[in-house]
Amino acid sequence: MAAPGALVALLKPWADFYGDSTATATLVEIMHVGGLLLAGGLAIAADRHTIRALKLAAHERGGHLRELATVHRWVLSGLTVIAISGVALVTSDIETFWSSPLYWIKMLMVAVLLYNGYVMTRVEQALSVDASEESPSWRKLHRVAVRSLVLWFTTAALGVALVNYS
Repeated sequence: MAAPGALVALLKPWADFYGDSTATATLVEIMHVGGLLLAGGLAIAADRHTIRALKLAAHERGGHLRELATVHRWVLSGLTVIAISGVALVTSDIETFWSSPLYWIKMLMVAVLLYNGYVMTRVEQALSVDASEESPSWRKLHRVAVRSLVLWFTTAALGVALVNYS
């Protein structure tokens, strides 16, 4: 499936500038990888801690919930950098990305990752109301954290594959 001609024409000045400027390409790629390190790194570390927190007594888990709330702000900041740089990357070569099934699969995984983050914040809100040992939200938080780990690594792997197979 080819990119619409009008879109290609609209993005041509950016694509030409990007293609002719090694500094711009380097900066955009650094932003993309840096955003991934910030958002993904913190999310993966928090997910690991969340998975381990289930083994703690309920009264010891409160600190973890407070930490998760602060981590989410940083993860969202990193995701914002990823999104901005991702738009710059895709618009630099819209014809290649538009026709790539890997690109669309990666975008689907990004959407699922964002939805999973939304679910995580909803579970955390439920735990702010009932963080007792018996709360089913602890198990749900554990499942969401495991899913988050899988999604972060899958999305990163698709990004690498996209570079190598497009």
